[in-house]
Amino acid sequence: MPGAKSPIQQNAAEPVSWNFKLLAQHELGGFGGMGEGMSVQIAKDGRRIIWLAHESAPKNFTGVDVTDPRNPKVVVQTDLPKSHMRSNSLETSGDIMAVAYQTQKVGLQPAGMELFDISVPENPRSIAFFDTSGPHSRGVHALWFCDGEYVHMASGAPDFEPSNPLDDQFYRCIDVRNPSKPVEIGRWWLPGTRRGDNVAPPPRHPVDKGFRAHNTNVYPQKPDRLYLTYIDGGMFIMDIADKSKPQPITHWTNSPPYTGFMHTALPLFDRDLMIVTDESTDEGAKDWPKLIWVLDARDEKHLIPIATCPMPPVEAFAKRGGRFGAHNIHENVKLPTAWQSDQIVLGTFFNGGLRAYDISNPYQPKEVGTFVPPAPNGTPVGAVQLNDVFVDEREIVYTVDRHTGGLYILEKDF
Repeated sequence: MPGAKSPIQQNAAEPVSWNFKLLAQHELGGFGGMGEGMSVQIAKDGRRIIWLAHESAPKNFTGVDVTDPRNPKVVVQTDLPKSHMRSNSLETSGDIMAVAYQTQKVGLQPAGMELFDISVPENPRSIAFFDTSGPHSRGVHALWFCDGEYVHMASGAPDFEPSNPLDDQFYRCIDVRNPSKPVEIGRWWLPGTRRGDNVAPPPRHPVDKGFRAHNTNVYPQKPDRLYLTYIDGGMFIMDIADKSKPQPITHWTNSPPYTGFMHTALPLFDRDLMIVTDESTDEGAKDWPKLIWVLDARDEKHLIPIATCPMPPVEAFAKRGGRFGAHNIHENVKLPTAWQSDQIVLGTFFNGGLRAYDISNPYQPKEVGTFVPPAPNGTPVGAVQLNDVFVDEREIVYTVDRHTGGLYILEKDF
């Protein structure tokens, strides 16, 4: 109930719903292992379809009719062509959807990005496939696409050989204004991560997860800026006014002394703030702490951390099963179907569930909502692993489980 004692203060690792109301859960036909791609489309007949990327094979993506959020209905679910693939990331713009394809090992195919016509949700039609496979490439891990013109992605390439095998993905900008003929128009990688660079490779972290691109966010409010996270390389604000020549403006990292894997950078333009997350990637919280950071971004060349969002004691969750720590946040993607807020941050924390924070005072973020559901049926880790979150313009909240739980649809009360 609103005003009840915060679960963060109770130090409890039990299932809890505080200021969130569960409207529905859908296990998606037994294929409830979901990745970090969620996007809402309004179909031509008025239906509201949420598109979901799967964490791993055999399924590619699923479309769910959530017009009535209490009664979600699967309208389409597609298969991947190969078992060694995943389609971890997707985005929509109008009636076009971009889907990322990553393979388990380098050198495998198909790896890249595919564009689909989703004007008839029950029958997604392939428009084009952009091949990024190669001897040192696993394809595309994550992508950003909201303006209908450019796909910004973290990808390998056939002509890119990393100086370390863990550094195989970098930023690539793909022009899709003619969606049947996508073409690369720009790229950037952290100097030293490509074999043959004229600078030394970066020093490795003790918990080495790689120096490679992850999120590649570009907002219409500032189309000449790329907010690029680079896992163990921290995050960069890039000048992409000339998309053929991306240039770094500033670099911020917390690692060392923290343990790397910077995941998302979300600018809050009207408040001169930035929200940055690190991803937990080790079970049992062995890579703790993985947090949501608040940065003062008044001067984009000098980013200053001013707070982190509060978390319950790690001891309460480390032994629950699976991962515990930050991952995805609602990213204010500039679409008519996405909720926009610079006061509330919603993030997924794997077995720590979904958490909401009021950052109206950016120096003292306060928890205002928590949703930690019971362990889903058949989960291999014994606890929920909430992986991603998206909020539509109706303020309906969608979150997904990484293994078996599928889609949870929530109503917030804050």
